[in-house]
Amino acid sequence: MNNDQFISTKVKKGKATYAYSIIGVALVLFLLGSLGWLVINAGQLSKAFKENIEISVILNDNTKDELGEKLKNIIDQQPFTKSSQYVTKDKAAEQFKKDFGEDFLQVLDYNPLYTSVNFHLHSAYMNTDSLIKIEKFIKQSNIVREVFYQKNLVDIMNNNVRRIGIVILVISLFLIFSVIILIDNTIRLAMYSNRFLIKTMQMVGATRWFIAKPFNIRGVWNGVISALLAIAGILCLKLFAEKWLPEIRTLASTEWMLILCFSILALGIVISLLSTHRSVIKYLRTQLDDLY
Repeated sequence: MNNDQFISTKVKKGKATYAYSIIGVALVLFLLGSLGWLVINAGQLSKAFKENIEISVILNDNTKDELGEKLKNIIDQQPFTKSSQYVTKDKAAEQFKKDFGEDFLQVLDYNPLYTSVNFHLHSAYMNTDSLIKIEKFIKQSNIVREVFYQKNLVDIMNNNVRRIGIVILVISLFLIFSVIILIDNTIRLAMYSNRFLIKTMQMVGATRWFIAKPFNIRGVWNGVISALLAIAGILCLKLFAEKWLPEIRTLASTEWMLILCFSILALGIVISLLSTHRSVIKYLRTQLDDLY
């Protein structure tokens, strides 16, 4: 038996049971991924709130429908517009009756409501600076009487989103740092039982790369398995949450979920590989007497 066969045999026989390491890393990745999933939902919820705020462009009395429709088309062509609707005086009166259950036309001899173009913005434009520019742009039309939206609601919502974002960012950074430390320590403990095997391989003349290679490969596979277990747990959590609270389905973003899953997979592989390799190098540099 040559050295390569001898070393390969020793590696196979000396492999530690990595089950606890895999489960430990999977749990930590699951915790981090769950936070990521909550962040995604929070972001989608914030986006939905922003895009639900309606902006009304009140038109002057006696504005012809042709001019009102033309203004609507101009607004539709702008990058900030998500959707729009042209509402005549009659439609506004019907909507008022539907919302409040009262027909004021039976009391008044005229319709006091105005024709309007109501539209919703993409969430990226729902901030004070953009709204001021949009309002200024729309008011260039001489058929516009007023641009109305709930300014206080926009300010309050943006301030709350900013504060929540800062809190989540701090928690995320702390958790990522903790995850790296926990995974590193878990893998180092798993590698501790292989310290004599690593030293034996070095003593029989194996190169550093040859010694590290099987452990690195094993580290990559452990990272993949841990990440897949964590991803499976997150998907189960997602399904359970959607079953318990069906409204969450409207916030679902396949793109962001794929990004989250690939991020967990990449993180599990990278940290497992680096921690495993670092442990091997550490024991290669350690004197034999210091291993006891």
